[in-house]
Amino acid sequence: MDEKGWMKTFLQFKEYIKNNIETLREIRGSLQLSNPGTVEYLSREAQQDVLLSRMIFTGARADLGKVFACKDDITFQTTHSFSMGSQQFPLYSFGTVFGTKKFIATGNLTSMTGQSVVQLEQDYQGPDTSINVKYMNPSFLDNGLTGIVVASFLQAITPKLSLGIEGVYQKPPSAAGPEDTTLSYLGRYVEKDWIATAQIASQGIYSLTYWRKLSQKVQVGAECQLVTASPPIAPLGVIKKEGITAIGAKYEFINSVFRGQIDTTGKVSCLFEKRLANALMFTFSGELDHPKNSVNIGVAITFENNNSRNEQQ
Repeated sequence: MDEKGWMKTFLQFKEYIKNNIETLREIRGSLQLSNPGTVEYLSREAQQDVLLSRMIFTGARADLGKVFACKDDITFQTTHSFSMGSQQFPLYSFGTVFGTKKFIATGNLTSMTGQSVVQLEQDYQGPDTSINVKYMNPSFLDNGLTGIVVASFLQAITPKLSLGIEGVYQKPPSAAGPEDTTLSYLGRYVEKDWIATAQIASQGIYSLTYWRKLSQKVQVGAECQLVTASPPIAPLGVIKKEGITAIGAKYEFINSVFRGQIDTTGKVSCLFEKRLANALMFTFSGELDHPKNSVNIGVAITFENNNSRNEQQ
């Protein structure tokens, strides 16, 4: 085959690929798919809006925040946090956020001594696809590149079903331990008034969540976690199985929100948030652990001053 024949074949193959890509685009468009959101917020409705596993705290805390807005698409915010009698939070921390429509930079400084943390993140949101890459504590000082890389991909399959995968690669400094790689498989199914999610990790960790909106003011959620993995120090072939299930509810009043939760370990938790004024909120946290016969209580005051409107004027 001469040069003209090769060129003609190449152009025909190029046209064939182009036509198939256009056909795939038309098929995807006909499915009316929407962006599935990010893997980080895969179970947000149940885990972060209703259930209290990430909200319960002890001691006393005060948060003072101020929001600035230089322009319509630029935001700058600072936060001062003080705490007493808590092992979860430092005595003092200062946080700041600067963001635009395409860029966000955050920083946090605390009174606790420990290792500094740096995180770089890139996010892509397509019409029906979500891709995210994080790189934590990058360093070239210990015989090569070290750190933690987290990459995730979430794709809408149908208007209600999304499937994805997340990989974590850890390469600590040579004195800290060996390399490690894990994979997690994700699924999310959305109906009009309920959402179900599933996560399966290669270490033998299974997680299921369910969220349902009963009315405009009432939401319920449930989470079930099962761990089937070998302990760090155990005979070969010995697998330890542990499971926990939590059920919670959220009720919204006019100026307050109440959340309650109970789990299979015997813990009963509640969180009450009351807005005293436009910029002032009071929070009460309580947890009763029946097997350990212990009670944890926390109170917090949050004040947020938003001067964006005044600065724009």
